[in-house]
Amino acid sequence: MDLQAVRTFVAAVDIGQFQDAAAALGVTQQAVSKRVAALERDLHVVLFTRTPRGVRLTVDGQAFLPHARELLRVADRADASVRPGRRALRVDVHSRRIAPAGVLQEFHRQHPDVDLDVVTMLDANVNAAAEAVAAGTIDATFHAVRGALAPPLTAARVIDDAHQLLVGPDHPLAFAGSVSVSELAGHRLWMPGLAPETEWTDYYDELAAAFGLTIDVAGPVFGYEAQLAEIAATAQLATLVGEGSRYLWPDSFGLRRIPIRNPTPIYPMSLIWRADNPHPGLALLRDHLASGRGDRRSEDVWMPSWVDRIG
Repeated sequence: MDLQAVRTFVAAVDIGQFQDAAAALGVTQQAVSKRVAALERDLHVVLFTRTPRGVRLTVDGQAFLPHARELLRVADRADASVRPGRRALRVDVHSRRIAPAGVLQEFHRQHPDVDLDVVTMLDANVNAAAEAVAAGTIDATFHAVRGALAPPLTAARVIDDAHQLLVGPDHPLAFAGSVSVSELAGHRLWMPGLAPETEWTDYYDELAAAFGLTIDVAGPVFGYEAQLAEIAATAQLATLVGEGSRYLWPDSFGLRRIPIRNPTPIYPMSLIWRADNPHPGLALLRDHLASGRGDRRSEDVWMPSWVDRIG
């Protein structure tokens, strides 16, 4: 069914005159007549009868009218669902607990007019997430990028997330104001289920090798809540968390987040998007991230060796 003809039919009904409907639609009266005639042939009914005052719906026209209006509403919603600027900007933050989620929430506060669809591709490494961007499943994603991306994908480093030590109240470092990376050697940094062949595992492997750290990935994964409860209950366990991550726990846990110095480990995250994506919300997000990012290279920080390759 020709939606243009349906739209012409509804306009003629609302206005009551083919001539006035033609003016409203920006076409000739002859074009309106032809569209209505074509629609009547498709439906095998007569929709209008002519009167001295214009046109009047037939019984079939009255029956068709509510369905015609619904067809146009559905068509408009379908158009809006894919038209840049009218559909939501779909962004993967990987997890709502980590820094990208907080950064995106701040963007929303400053740009409440940009409709967002926040996605969490928890099991996706940078390659899987980049494939989703390339396929148009999402508009952008936050990940650590270890090298150049194939066009039309592009990336820019937007978050330098400083790592902190998370310990329970009985841990030997629990009351330190800060700790150096060298002080972490010999302590068990517990990260159960750290997935292989991911950029975050590459980061932790390089960090551990650089400073002689022990990162324990053993044990079944019962979730963050269970991990925090275990850390709170023992003096032997600790873990690393990003400064921008958001974890909640009961006050009774007594967990402590301790800054790491000399140097501070930095987990670098980039925004990945298609260079040919015209969504205006994406341009606003990129500008927001660029304006809010500080370069920590001049500080006493440690970053993985592949950071220099992505700029």
